[in-house]
Amino acid sequence: MNHWLVKQEPGDYPWSAFAAERGAAWTGVRNYQARNHLRAMRRGDAVLFYHSGDEKRVVGLARVRRAAYPDPTAAGGDWSCVDLESVRALDQPVTLAQIRADKRLAGVSLLKQSRLSVMPLTKAEFERILALADTGA
Repeated sequence: MNHWLVKQEPGDYPWSAFAAERGAAWTGVRNYQARNHLRAMRRGDAVLFYHSGDEKRVVGLARVRRAAYPDPTAAGGDWSCVDLESVRALDQPVTLAQIRADKRLAGVSLLKQSRLSVMPLTKAEFERILALADTGA
């Protein structure tokens, strides 16, 4: 199983809407590196849902329901999307400041490529973020 983080503006599509719908097609990604990450996702992979913009925090846990397929919202080009399903809200959101302050998360792509909307995480990074959410530390 692989581990991922996807980013979304809460004003456009918040975790609450995603969870109420029990998931969604993750469409509209128009960055080649993010597209390639979508294409690497496999059914059952674990995904952290991050609110970008003013919030800057990980708020939920999701999983890949359907691996990459052609993005139906793309007017042209070679774009892909995946279907994600909600699993649960995190007990405590994990802020970008918490991630920055944790030495075990120094290599997280979120800190190095802040504009990338889909990024891989190592199992250790993924588990550390979940631990921060469970403890609120």
